[in-house]
Amino acid sequence: MRIARSLAAATIGLSMWLMAPSGAQAADFTVGSLKITAPWSRATPAGSKVGAGYMVIRNDGSEADRLVAAETTAARRVEVHTTSTKDGVMSMRQISGGIAIAPGKDVTLAPGGNHMMFIDLKAPLKQGDKIPVTLKFEKAGTVDVEFEVQALGASAHGAGHGDRKM
Repeated sequence: MRIARSLAAATIGLSMWLMAPSGAQAADFTVGSLKITAPWSRATPAGSKVGAGYMVIRNDGSEADRLVAAETTAARRVEVHTTSTKDGVMSMRQISGGIAIAPGKDVTLAPGGNHMMFIDLKAPLKQGDKIPVTLKFEKAGTVDVEFEVQALGASAHGAGHGDRKM
């Protein structure tokens, strides 16, 4: 009986451990009526001088706002880029004037679309790192956020979490 209870407790504990996400969960950040959800980045190969950042910005206010700038100690500069494909060729370009966030709407920065570029990285981004970034909005002001660095090939925030093997 004692062995059966011990085995049951161990099985429950192992199940909870396997279902729990590994690492810390990304925090949400708020400035004014804007909510920044799940900022994340990908690890970069050794020697890479650029990285990208992704997040969702929600405007719960009644006025439009605009992400106008960002800065980080992890890179010489930060730019907001868009990705487009023309004649089968993908290209990126900087978005001048920032990104508008309409009232009651979300703006998603994601792979293959709008994103932040961390240019002239001071060191490679490593999985598990947190990148401090200050976001500057036209009306809401500034907010300090942390971008969680995911695996090199991650396609979304949290990719790689829960991949525990025994």
